[in-house]
Order: sequence, then C-alpha cells, then structure tokens
Amino acid sequence: MSAPVTGGGPAVRRQRQNVDERPFLVIWESTRACPLACLHCRAEAVPDRDPRELDTEAAKELMRGIADFGRPAPLFVITGGDPFQRSDLLELIAYGQEVGVRVAVSPSGTPTLTAARLRAVHEAGAVGLSLSLDGSTPALHDGFRGVPGVYRWTLDAWDAARALGMKVQINTTVTRHNLHDLPDVVRLVHDHGAMLWSAFFLVPTGRGAALGALTPAETEDVLNFVYDVGLTVPAKTTEAHHFRRVALQRRILAARGEDHEKALGLGTLYRELRARTAELGLSGGGRRARRPPLDVNAGRGFVFVSHTGTVHPSGFLPLGAGSVRERPLTEIYRTSALFTGLRDPDRLGGRCRACEFRRVCGGSRSRAYGVTGDPYAEEPWCGYVPHSFPHQEELAALLSGPGRPPAPGPGAEEAPGHGGRPGEGRETS
Repeated sequence: MSAPVTGGGPAVRRQRQNVDERPFLVIWESTRACPLACLHCRAEAVPDRDPRELDTEAAKELMRGIADFGRPAPLFVITGGDPFQRSDLLELIAYGQEVGVRVAVSPSGTPTLTAARLRAVHEAGAVGLSLSLDGSTPALHDGFRGVPGVYRWTLDAWDAARALGMKVQINTTVTRHNLHDLPDVVRLVHDHGAMLWSAFFLVPTGRGAALGALTPAETEDVLNFVYDVGLTVPAKTTEAHHFRRVALQRRILAARGEDHEKALGLGTLYRELRARTAELGLSGGGRRARRPPLDVNAGRGFVFVSHTGTVHPSGFLPLGAGSVRERPLTEIYRTSALFTGLRDPDRLGGRCRACEFRRVCGGSRSRAYGVTGDPYAEEPWCGYVPHSFPHQEELAALLSGPGRPPAPGPGAEEAPGHGGRPGEGRETS
C-alpha cells in the first residue's frame, strides 16, 4: 500500500495574494545599457543609455504605484541591462524604504560590481542580489557572456555579497552549450552558498532566438535533474512551468515506491547528469526538504516594466498592455485584456488546454509566443501527453490539498506563508 501523498507539505506552493488583484513580483528594466554582449540577451543590450528611459522621478512614481497594490507590497527588482549604469540606483533603493517597497537588484557581472558598490547597495536597503552564472569555468561563462573576465568578476561579487550578509540568487541559463556542465554549476552554488539556484530555460527572444532549442525529452531530463539537486541546493526553474508538473509526479511516484526514471521515461541526458552529480559528491542531499515551486506565470503574479515604461506580463513576452506613463500599474495589471486573458487557463490552446496540470502549470506563455506568435499556444518544450500519468487519484488529492493553486477569479483565497525573497526577482516558475 502506498504512503499518502498529501503529507510533508505542499508539492507546489500557492501565492498568498489574490493574483487577480496584485502580483507578488514586479521587475523593472531600469536601462538597456550594459557592457556585456551575452548570447541569449532578451534586451539585446547596448553600450549607451536610452534617453527614453524612466528618469528618477518617473521611477519613483512607478515605485509609488507598486505600493498602491497594498501591503505587503510586491517585491520590486531593479534589473537591466546593468542597473549600475544608473547614477540614481542608490537613491531609488533607499526610496523603497520610504514608500514600503522592498527592493532587490539584479546587476550584470562587470567591473562595476565592486565590493564597495555592493556595500553601498546593501546599506541603501537592498534586500538581496541575483547574479548570472552560465558555466562552471571561465571558458564557458565568459564565452557565453561575450567578455573575458566576467566569470571572475561574478564569483568575486558573489563572495563579497555573501560576506556582507546579503541574500544571493544564482541564475543559470540552460542552453545546449552548457547542458552537461549543470552539475558542476550546482557544485559551485553548493560550495559558495546561495539562497537559491534558478535554472532559466531559454526563450527564443532577443539574441536568444539564434541559440538552439532543447527537445521536449531533453527538457524533461533537465527538469528531473533540477528536482534531484533540490536536496543539495535550494533550486527552482524560470520559464519552465512544467517543473511544477514534475514536482507533483515525483512526489506521487516516491510515495508509491516507483522508479521515477522508468515511470517517466527519462533518457540518456538525465542519466549522464545524475552520474556527474554523484561523481561530484552531490547526491547525498543535505537539505531537510526540497523547496516547492511557486505557481506563478506571466501576468499571474508577475509583472515586467520596460525601460520606457511599457508593462509586459513577462520580460520574455514582448506584448505590451499599456504604459505606466499613461495608466496606473494597478489598473493595467488588474484590468488589461492581456493580463486577464493570461490568467484564464481556459484560454490555453493545444495540449495545454486539455492538460490536467493546466491550472498549476500553464506552460511558458513567453516561449509559446516566441515559437508560434500566439501567447496561448501549447508549450513547445513540453512532451507530456494530457492524462497519461497513471496515478490520477493521487494527483487529484495533491491538487485539492492546502498547497493547491487557487482557481482564477476575484474570490481566490489568500495563500499562506510565502515571504518575498530577493532571488525571486527572476522567478516565473
């Protein structure tokens, strides 16, 4: 007889707020200026600042608009480009404390990221920092970022931030160039220490459109690898919303004592990643429990504001719903056709519409748009056949338990126990 699958906490965390009324996270692209030339760059960053950027007063007006969602206000993440290219960065971080908005920073790994500047950011009130690391060696990371030395600058900044007591999230872009290096990246995260490791699954937008796509089978292998290492480092995914399906499937299979590799039909890549993880001594775990993924998606708990003030459901979904220069952010999030449509799982098409996981997953709307031009199309990197998972009764029990995501609508229940963290500046999964 199998063990109950509803014990041990939720397999997927709910957002605590009513997602139709307020997001838990607002990302602001403060500038597109950046000295790097990253292969995957969403923003197609440029060396110089754009005169159309929100100036200091407009940025403060944006922050007041975030506070208007109510307390606790959504976490506000200042990203870029490289936000250190803005001379008013410290002023804006400090202003967050005046208006009751927690601020985190997501800079580029450049020579501007000095220990002195990190200390100033910390003292101004930033609650945390996220850094990108796309390879475990200088050759891999610097090659991806387009500038020699970025690897060393990033590790130095990481260690400096940790020494200051800052919470640090490490983001890794998952592409074909670094698939087999992922266990070695996890080893660095384990050794240097981080609040969170986020595996970002590439979306074909900006410069990233030229990079090779993973197959659905490869994606499944990597998602299960991320689940495995969740007992070694706190791990999550970005733009891989079907990780929530994997978490539910793995919880059920473990409770039943079934071999997940066989039951889920995992492939050679998974076995190679698992073998390398064991070789590095990372298979023993060390954490008491995995960090359950959060049920957030583009426009559903998440908002992106561009450098010019245009509001998007995600930084990787180039469809605008209005501008904060013309309409309040609260109004755009709550009432725009784009945002309300993306919060309705019945609008999904293809396999996503038929899938029993659609309310807890929803697929990457950004990747669907990038591949098909339709933000409601099925997730291109998911190979799951709806209703093919054999343990539907156990799944229904998990989906109806206390960790279930609320159905859409103004009456959605407030979810308990989810505090804002700086690393969630990149969380869309």
